[in-house]
Amino acid sequence: MGFVLPGEYRKPAERLFPDDGYSKGKNPDLKSAAAFAKSLGIDVDYQRLLSLDKTSGDLRAFLEHFQNNLDLLIQKTWVEKSDEKRKEHLQDRIPVFMGLIDSMDYLKAIDEFASILEELAFLFFGIQSSKNDFTEYTFRIDAQLGLFWWYGARLYMMKEKNKKISRDDKALWGILLIGLCYLTNF
Repeated sequence: MGFVLPGEYRKPAERLFPDDGYSKGKNPDLKSAAAFAKSLGIDVDYQRLLSLDKTSGDLRAFLEHFQNNLDLLIQKTWVEKSDEKRKEHLQDRIPVFMGLIDSMDYLKAIDEFASILEELAFLFFGIQSSKNDFTEYTFRIDAQLGLFWWYGARLYMMKEKNKKISRDDKALWGILLIGLCYLTNF
């Protein structure tokens, strides 16, 4: 039997990331993203940032803070000497990711973010991050941490399974902003 999300997270998680992907005309929506952000405990920041114009100074400041925090998380993560190159490579990907956000190519940004989160999980948790029970493992550490890594896995699945997803930039930005808010406050 596989891992089942705890009941208090299941409904918002399944509404945002349905089991059948975004097939049959379904697409992600902002209401589902907001409910998921609330489950992660980032709803106040999320709602404030979501309402900002993409060119506002406040959003620019937030994105800079996110980038600095992510860079710091990567730098301060202890890894084996053999994994130092992975760490450097991950740091090199951050400007590319930020460029995708700046160009408002949210579908590609989600793809890149999914890959960044996969590498970040490896830096934090080592080989455990590639095991089948990784989500369950992170839920045992902390429920919201587990939900965040579940989100990261869903982004990766979105990358793989939903090539025909609608380019509703507001909804895609909303999905991406969840991870940005969480990591900025990590």
